[in-house]
Amino acid sequence: MAAGGPRAARRTPFVLLVVVLLGSGLIALLLLNSSLNQGSFELSRLERQTTELSDERQALQQEVDRLSAPDALERRARKLGMVPGGSPAFLNPDGSVSGT
Repeated sequence: MAAGGPRAARRTPFVLLVVVLLGSGLIALLLLNSSLNQGSFELSRLERQTTELSDERQALQQEVDRLSAPDALERRARKLGMVPGGSPAFLNPDGSVSGT
């Protein structure tokens, strides 16, 4: 008999099946690992973008606060030629005016 004969022939499909399963498992792990790495890079990019946008929002809010301060509003109003209003006058339903 030559090298195991029928017994070796019966093991060949099983050995091939095990090799194919192990190879498929390794390929699946490689794909999963690369997918996780890609997700990690995307997460890092989005976190960095969130930080940048948060900083920009904070700077814009500070500028809005600075421009809406009463003294800044008064300065800009005077620059546009506006003057402070006096005491208000009201028109009554009978046509008379109350106030100055």
